[in-house]
Amino acid sequence: MLRGSCARIAAAAVGLLLVAGCDSGSSSKSPDRIADSDKAPVTGDPDGRVGEKAPPTAAAEPIGWTACAGGFQCGTLQVPLDHAKPDGPKIKLAVMRKPATGPNRIGSLVLNPGGPGGSGLDFAQYAAMRYPADLRKRFDIVGFDPRGVGRSTAIGCLTDNAMDAFTQLDATPDTPAEEQAWVDGTRSYAQACADKSADLLGHVSTVDAARDLDLLRASLGDAKLHYLGASYGTFLGATYAELYPNRVGRLVLDGAMDPSQSPTAANKVQGGGFETALAAFLDNCVDGGSCSLGATREAGLTRIRGLLQQLDARPLPGDATRKVTESIATTGILSPLYSKEQWPALRQALDAAQRGDGEPLLELNDQYYERGQDGKYSNLMSANAAVNCLDAPPAATSRADVERDLPGYLADSPTFGRNLAWAGLTCASWPVPPTGKPHPIKAEGAAPILVVGTTRDPATPYVWSQSLAAQLASGNLLTYDGDGHTAFGRGSNCVDRTVVDYLTQGTVPTKPKTCR
Repeated sequence: MLRGSCARIAAAAVGLLLVAGCDSGSSSKSPDRIADSDKAPVTGDPDGRVGEKAPPTAAAEPIGWTACAGGFQCGTLQVPLDHAKPDGPKIKLAVMRKPATGPNRIGSLVLNPGGPGGSGLDFAQYAAMRYPADLRKRFDIVGFDPRGVGRSTAIGCLTDNAMDAFTQLDATPDTPAEEQAWVDGTRSYAQACADKSADLLGHVSTVDAARDLDLLRASLGDAKLHYLGASYGTFLGATYAELYPNRVGRLVLDGAMDPSQSPTAANKVQGGGFETALAAFLDNCVDGGSCSLGATREAGLTRIRGLLQQLDARPLPGDATRKVTESIATTGILSPLYSKEQWPALRQALDAAQRGDGEPLLELNDQYYERGQDGKYSNLMSANAAVNCLDAPPAATSRADVERDLPGYLADSPTFGRNLAWAGLTCASWPVPPTGKPHPIKAEGAAPILVVGTTRDPATPYVWSQSLAAQLASGNLLTYDGDGHTAFGRGSNCVDRTVVDYLTQGTVPTKPKTCR
């Protein structure tokens, strides 16, 4: 599955200025502050999953805070490598917080931008500048890099040069030789992760991260977890609610994943989401006039698919060491579909490619993979693969599986389906077996949880938010009728006000609510 993350969008600080209205329903209220007598436990006592024996729980260690740039405090939290062995080896989580700026502090608001693999430290810096003032006054804004990610104890896989080569592999092979090259490439990727991160690789599941999240909650001194997770961060938040329903404070799950879907089903639905977003982009281009891609959506789709076919045979020049292949162009098209504010950049890149200039598409590809101008990659994609391959069985284990499933992928997404079908082999050769499996998450006993879904979200299609809100025993769905990945902080005053009221007052809509 393609990663779903707000991290890249946050870093670019886009998507904040749209004007919107809403259809609002009536609301109910719950107390807006945790009772002083409800003290945060120093050690955990997991509620555990139904039918599952919870592992022993480590003591929540103190975080040694020091001042860092921008008025933040930075620190490190030590957590067990293996939560089943709380007294065993430790790994570190990098944490930072911006203290609440006003009176009547509620507690900490812990953030996760998605991925998996997105940096919560970067996201916290973005949130501390751009989130509504009402939130920043009442909450400490807290970000952390989950285990395996960024400045925490991190997963390592390919070298930068090897990553360049991997991203140029033909991800839509149409000859036996190309198919074998793709299979060999995924095997080499998995082996590189095993070579560099053998000890960590079996301990970066979302369940592991959720147990870390509870230790972070306790170390922050909060009796309940207040949390805002975007994209994959919704899966982390829902998993926390499943493990610790009695410790759920206020959880916002924006751009939800559906934990009940198999990887194959999820990949197909996600392909359909990107196809819907591409159609919306082309409609916008056509409606704006002088669209070089064609006078209709259908003409634009034909032009883009034709361009990708041309690049499969004849890549365009890119930079000094890379050509713009079909795979790189595909990623360059997918990347700006995450945010409507990046549609002009996509239009310009496609215009340039039609003139024989592939560099703008290469730049959009690099944004997606978090490749810097110096040629160095973040560990986003390494962490992404490691977490996904632990969380669920592989979508495909052989070329025969891909060929069997390919017609279904193409039916949902004629433009991107072949790419997603072959991406299903990513976990086929993973060196450690999966520890999770798809299942509905109910989190019975949890306080009300707010799920936010965007109707034309490419990466986490709206049907996933509908499904998660229905699965959760205390789920409440807020719909944003709009474009782009996730909704909060993206320009809808209606969405922002509803989320802020929920986090600061405990208010949830008493009936389904749609914002525009």
